[in-house]
Amino acid sequence: MYDFHLVKFLPQNRYTVGRNADLCMQYGKTSAAIGCAALCAAAFGLLAPRAHMAATTLLVQDDPAQLSDIRIESTLPGENSARATTLARQIQQALDAGDPELADSFLVLARHKDIPVAPDMEERVQAALNVHNSTKAVAGRFVHGLVTGEGDDGASLSGTLAGDLFVLGDVRDVVREGKRLAMGEDADRLVLGLASVGIAVTAATYVSVAGAAPLRAGLTLVKDARKVGRLGAGLTEWTGRAVRNAVDTPVLTQAVQNASLTRPVQSVGALKAAFKAEKAGALVRLAKDTGRISEKIGTKGTLDVLRIAHGPQDVARAARLAESKGKETRAIIKLIGRGALLLATGAFNLAWWVFAALIALAGFLASIKSTTERLTYAWLARRKRKRASRAIASAQASSA
Repeated sequence: MYDFHLVKFLPQNRYTVGRNADLCMQYGKTSAAIGCAALCAAAFGLLAPRAHMAATTLLVQDDPAQLSDIRIESTLPGENSARATTLARQIQQALDAGDPELADSFLVLARHKDIPVAPDMEERVQAALNVHNSTKAVAGRFVHGLVTGEGDDGASLSGTLAGDLFVLGDVRDVVREGKRLAMGEDADRLVLGLASVGIAVTAATYVSVAGAAPLRAGLTLVKDARKVGRLGAGLTEWTGRAVRNAVDTPVLTQAVQNASLTRPVQSVGALKAAFKAEKAGALVRLAKDTGRISEKIGTKGTLDVLRIAHGPQDVARAARLAESKGKETRAIIKLIGRGALLLATGAFNLAWWVFAALIALAGFLASIKSTTERLTYAWLARRKRKRASRAIASAQASSA
């Protein structure tokens, strides 16, 4: 026979079993949501520093000064003592290489970053600068630049520039390269073209007096960088194309054949005729930017820039950096190279860090939302169960 008391309470038992199964499922989903939130929070914590750096870098990618600040901070070690050791080593290397101007640039950078430098190191740098800038040393380098047409510092460049301002230096270069060309030897056509452009620019009436100095100095520096092998491959290729566009090659060839140091006036006139001013705009801008750099950081610093530049855009950025950072520029370029001028890491790679951090943040917020919803649902369900339990208990009491 059936036990009618058990049958009476069978619906309640079924409800209890279903309720427990639903409760276990809700607890499982809530635990999964909490675990996902914790995982996303950990991922965001790991990605956030890189994403912040990437976002900051992307925002200042068109400002060489701010970009270089970020690069320097990431390049130098974190602790001040380690930074001091790094800069002291760079200063010592510059002094050993006979480049006190670079050593002084590192001193300026150290002061700007509040990095301590030993007093005896500062004294050694100052002593080296005094010797480098002595009257005898400057005069010797000036004469060397005037005679050879090659300069790697301010004094020798002044000598080279003095010769170019009187077009004798450019005529000398044209005669030398033209002679090699006539004899079937390897002539440097880029130096030949730059010298021809220099002759025309020096005497051109469209160049104002205010703008002539950086333009003329810039052309001389680009030409000197080519002579001493300090013109980067990319910039060499671009300058070669610009010179070919600005110079009438057949006319130049004829002028070179007749050029002579004994007839400078006739030589200059013939070489000027080969210059096409209307097509020299890009080359003139490059020369002006180079001259602006030289005014701020000197000849050696400018040669450093021309060595790492891939094109005129890099030189223009370097001019903005030099105008903003002054003497620090050489040290900055020495430490981070072309990364001081533009993004060394692709914009896509930087954007990926930002995107990954945003995905982690979105996952965390979604998990928090899901957890909140499930906890709220569990609380409401618990209240319903309590009400149901009270109702069943009341019904049982009434039937009893």
